[in-house]
Amino acid sequence: MSDQPIRFTEQPVGYTDWLADLKTRIHTAQQRATLAVNRELVLLYWQIGRDILARQGEQGWGTKVIDRLAEDLRQAFPTMKGFSPRNLKYMHAFAEAWPDEAIVQQAVAQLPWGHNLVLLDKLPGPETRRWYAAKAIEHNWSRNVLVMQIEAWLLERSGKFKPEHLGQLGFYMTAIDRQIKHAQDNPTIGLLLCKSKNKVVAEYALGDKGQPMGIAEYKLLESLPEELKTSLPSIEQIEAELARLAP
Repeated sequence: MSDQPIRFTEQPVGYTDWLADLKTRIHTAQQRATLAVNRELVLLYWQIGRDILARQGEQGWGTKVIDRLAEDLRQAFPTMKGFSPRNLKYMHAFAEAWPDEAIVQQAVAQLPWGHNLVLLDKLPGPETRRWYAAKAIEHNWSRNVLVMQIEAWLLERSGKFKPEHLGQLGFYMTAIDRQIKHAQDNPTIGLLLCKSKNKVVAEYALGDKGQPMGIAEYKLLESLPEELKTSLPSIEQIEAELARLAP
């Protein structure tokens, strides 16, 4: 029997397009299969964590039961990874962090287990975790990209104006006026940056609370005195530069 590869002299009409379509369909099917396996695995881990939580609460089991469970599961499923004591403790924390199974199914089960561990380790509170989970799903972030975005404070750097932003800015400006500013210094000027959709909006705010101030479409309506406008970049210049630097 010959080991020589089969050689084809010519392709049938339409074969190239058909092959490309088949490759796309196979690749899509592989991705769906991977996602389905991942989803079932994450749900399984959540269920194990939920059971551990329930039994610890109802029957007073101590933490040592996790070590025993890990050994028993590894003996029962020697080829299956993920049943180390450390990972079982993560399952416990995972179920504790996400008590609502509906949220687990709709959101975090769409992420690999490693992504969920990043959310647990690096973020406090469900709302922040849900925000980053949604972004990771939307943009198909790898685990390393997710870590990078969290460490770069993406959530804190995003998003629309809220009334509390103005109060917080005013607090910082007052602190500067009282603790740092000298008598001969001009009033403190704050710069508020907001992002709505794809547009960055910037506006100056004055430390003098006697100035009129209003909010419309997430933008502060307040003008700088004429003598200060010449020594500061214009709002338009700031917005243009931020838009240029935006990814």
